Amino acid sequence: MKKQLLVFLLVLFGVAASAQPAAERARMENERKAIQKELRELQAQYSQIKGKTKATLGQLKVIQDRMEVQNRLLRSIDKEIHILSDDIYTSTLELNRLQRQLDTLKQEYARSVVYAYKNRSSYDYLNFIFSAESFNDALKRVRYLRTYRLYRQSQLTTIRETAKAIEERKQQLLAKRNDKNRVLQNQTEQYNELEDQKKEKDRVATQLKSQEKELSQQLASKRKRDNQLKQQIAAMIRREIEAAKREAERREAERRAAEAAAARANPTAPKATTPKPKPKGESVLIFNEGERALAATFERNRGNLPWPVDQGSVKIPYGISKVGGLDFDNAFLTLSTPNAGASVKAVFDGEVTMVTGTADVMTVMIRHGKYFTIYSGLANVNVSKGAQVKRGQVLGTTSEDDDGSGGKLDFGMQMEYTRLNPSSWLHR
Repeated sequence: MKKQLLVFLLVLFGVAASAQPAAERARMENERKAIQKELRELQAQYSQIKGKTKATLGQLKVIQDRMEVQNRLLRSIDKEIHILSDDIYTSTLELNRLQRQLDTLKQEYARSVVYAYKNRSSYDYLNFIFSAESFNDALKRVRYLRTYRLYRQSQLTTIRETAKAIEERKQQLLAKRNDKNRVLQNQTEQYNELEDQKKEKDRVATQLKSQEKELSQQLASKRKRDNQLKQQIAAMIRREIEAAKREAERREAERRAAEAAAARANPTAPKATTPKPKPKGESVLIFNEGERALAATFERNRGNLPWPVDQGSVKIPYGISKVGGLDFDNAFLTLSTPNAGASVKAVFDGEVTMVTGTADVMTVMIRHGKYFTIYSGLANVNVSKGAQVKRGQVLGTTSEDDDGSGGKLDFGMQMEYTRLNPSSWLHR
């Protein structure tokens, strides 16, 4: 019975030991599927712009993004290989324990079989019983012989169960080794893919280097447009804040005038209670519950806002970065689309506070409480100042990029005068 219990505990230990790696591997599998989906999307983006005769910043950025995701995939594969190796090691130890246990059981059973063979005759059986000194001693000897027979049967059962457990563990170990070989093969393929991407990146970077003068002119032109646009945005936000202050002052004056009139009309009436002041530090742009709720909802959607274009890729990230070997401080998140004329959509509900630009390039700014989103580089605009827009509503279409590689959009975000990084607000 003790031997059977030991075998049961060994098998139970094996199941428990393998459950944790299995759960971790399932999590890793889901992570890898998500990474592979991201890789497929980036590959689709690159396929759309790869055929351009001239290397572009969009091509280089997509390649860099693919390499970053490819490295994440390889790190995920490395973790899975480590988990599989640990699992195989643990399973091998368990299999060796079971094999030693089986060898011990077989030796004990062999000794009991030899003993039974030597004392197999009915005469020996009866002689053992009748040689007892008392009747009670004879009964004890009968019970002993029965117990010994049951013990031998139990030994045989335990041997069979242990052998079965060993065979199951061998099959599981074989499956794990096959899994590891499959993952190792996938790792080799992914490393080869990464090498191909590095070569493609070097090719595009070399071509961009030869176009450095042209690229420098494009960046200078963009910097000039960005500075002009930043001034327009700052002026518009300043007007919004001043208008909000005037509106707040007007409402406060009306409230006081109404209180004074009521007091003159009914001097004995209780004095009107002073309304609660605005929460400390709250934006002047928040002057009613609707504005407060809109801003709060916008904040809760950080990291989950939709992209303003459906098939867009980052051409130049927000902030300071290397653009074709040149340093550039981008005030916006510059997105590229496969073709000009792609729909540009509002990322959240709000009010259009500015529509400006030339006949070729237009800019739309939308207010969401104390937050603003800016959509610049539109070929045409479908909304007008003062219009209420909904999340996903089409504002216009992308214009042709300077390098002729497709469409472009400069997407910006601000909280009053403070610029925000759009990448941390958009869903990825």
